[in-house]
Amino acid sequence: MNSTPAPLALHGLYVLTDTALAPSDHLLTAVAAAIDGGAAMVQYRDKSDDDARRESEARALLALCRERRVPLIINDDVALAARIGADGVHVGREDPDLHQARTALGRNAIIGVSCYDDLERARRAQADGADYVAFGSFFASPTKPAAVPASLDLLRTARSELTLPIAAIGGITPDNGAQLVAAGADLLAVITGVFAQADVRAAARRYALLFEKR
Repeated sequence: MNSTPAPLALHGLYVLTDTALAPSDHLLTAVAAAIDGGAAMVQYRDKSDDDARRESEARALLALCRERRVPLIINDDVALAARIGADGVHVGREDPDLHQARTALGRNAIIGVSCYDDLERARRAQADGADYVAFGSFFASPTKPAAVPASLDLLRTARSELTLPIAAIGGITPDNGAQLVAAGADLLAVITGVFAQADVRAAARRYALLFEKR
């Protein structure tokens, strides 16, 4: 395994795993295909309480991401990220706060913060040292149907005020993603649009092209 830390790549397609769309026996193959298609960052997202399986999967994904030189971010679980030496963690309202995550993971960790439709939360996250913030849901999301909606105007305002990278999430397709990139999104965070597709590599490529066109 290549032990060199993955480079900081907070620009492009940001794929989030899903236990239903990429179960254990398909996880590595699906993520590898997404990276081959152009994914710039991977988030391991598993809300189950099967700690042993989650750690095993996260370690396997980390090895893959190290080999491909793509950062691996762990969703919510700071302790898991610290145990396996992941590149970072993504936290929401109900998770350990940014300061706790930074203390646990160190100054070089990539720490992202969910900001929903809350620009003030993003301002605080930037002031507290977040590496990126995420807004959304911008469109109806099959993964989070009850998610708070966020607007393009919010994204434009955030881009004009914030200096750190911005991720957009929620129901993003290759067709509607272009307007998010144009409004200032540095990362498009995608689950279904990549992992629910028959050809994961080709699906990822369609998103990656949005950034090349910009």
